[in-house]
Amino acid sequence: MRSARFRRVRRVGALTVVSALSLTALVACGTSSSDDDSGSNNSGSSNPAAPLDPKTKVTITIDCMPPTAKAAELKEWKQDVAEFNKKYPNVTIEGRSTPGQCLEPARFTAMLKAKSQPDVFYTYFTDLPQVLDNAGAEDISAYVNDKTVPRLKDIDPNVLASLKQDGKLYGLPTSNYTMGLLINRKLFEQAGLDPDAPPSTWEDVRAAAKKIAGLGNGIAGFGEYSAGNTGGWHFTAQMYSLGGDVVDQSGQKAAFNNELGKQVAENLYAMRWDDNSMGKTQLLKWGDLQKQIATDKLGMFLAAPDDIAYMVQQLGAKYQNFGMGPIPGEQSTLAGGNNYMIKKGISPDKIKAAVAWLNFKNLTVGKGQFDWARTKADGLPVGIPQPNFWLNESKTADDTARTEHATMPVENFKAFMDNPVPGKAEPPKAQEVYKILDNVMSGILTNKDADIDKLLSTAEQQVNQVLATQ
Repeated sequence: MRSARFRRVRRVGALTVVSALSLTALVACGTSSSDDDSGSNNSGSSNPAAPLDPKTKVTITIDCMPPTAKAAELKEWKQDVAEFNKKYPNVTIEGRSTPGQCLEPARFTAMLKAKSQPDVFYTYFTDLPQVLDNAGAEDISAYVNDKTVPRLKDIDPNVLASLKQDGKLYGLPTSNYTMGLLINRKLFEQAGLDPDAPPSTWEDVRAAAKKIAGLGNGIAGFGEYSAGNTGGWHFTAQMYSLGGDVVDQSGQKAAFNNELGKQVAENLYAMRWDDNSMGKTQLLKWGDLQKQIATDKLGMFLAAPDDIAYMVQQLGAKYQNFGMGPIPGEQSTLAGGNNYMIKKGISPDKIKAAVAWLNFKNLTVGKGQFDWARTKADGLPVGIPQPNFWLNESKTADDTARTEHATMPVENFKAFMDNPVPGKAEPPKAQEVYKILDNVMSGILTNKDADIDKLLSTAEQQVNQVLATQ
């Protein structure tokens, strides 16, 4: 879940923000386009693996183009189109931008059902089942190779796996995230803790939270969500951090009513009621914890790196006040991201043009969204470790450029970057599961007499019912 984070999950009602890394703005879904490729010469169309012939004349529509309100991002979009057209002068790119949230759930669902998505449409990793259920995306496996996407071998295979089903590739990534422990460095120092060494176990989190809450003045040491599906999202993250699951490998049964589930629940209960280190205000959802930590009222919570950009850009916080470490427990961490898919049924030339554009805009180190020198010059933030899907030489080059042009103290994220935790995808029917698990989180955090065994058992029964429904 999350706002721009909601790119990771189809979230409900969250504020969309521009990510720290000047990703294409998440603002507004597009409308449909005709598949009539008037003037297309279909050059090379008989061989999907061949790159787009620069002589090919074709028009493609792409959604989530930055709106005029995002002046810097829109300027970069236009610059990238102009640069792309130097190589492909006969490709016309029609960006679609309308006011509102680009991936607002109801709009996205209606678009898929009406088959009105643009040729190239924006989704979250978790949207793949819904898109395929509506026959919305083209299988682009034959079109994507080391000729059409030269850095393909350097893209994290786990990220690409999120865009595959039955071995077929249905999208190309724009961003990814893994969750870690976001901290308020100022409060850590005031509590006598080392902000360069965030807690790496849940026992250490509890101890640090007590010290931070001990500062008084209404400061909470650790915060958690328990409403708007975000509580269940974070319960899942904590289960993953300990090596557990919320749904078993078959995808048919709940897997949290066990010792690990009780461990998560009992630790939260202890921090909330025994230590009084989580604050009295509960039933929080995305945006609430960000406001608390940005105003020095919260010491730490689980988050992805782009939350920091949101707090600086939207809440007036300072980059130097925050840091990140890996998720406590470090067994695995909830991962997600965003991507573009290509509308099913469009012509081979359109598909090739779409792949060529996505490669240039989103998958080329030093170009498009990874042009950190330009991003800095345009007054946009540089330095947050996201997107973070590069491997090998591409990672080295991108990390070097990101550090060179950073607009924030990148050393604050060293613990997070130096201790990568394996990412793990969200469970099937994630939002329905999260909604049920909200009840576990809210029960623990609002009721001192909460019956943990009953909360977990009831949630297990309800999740099993959801999973049994096709």
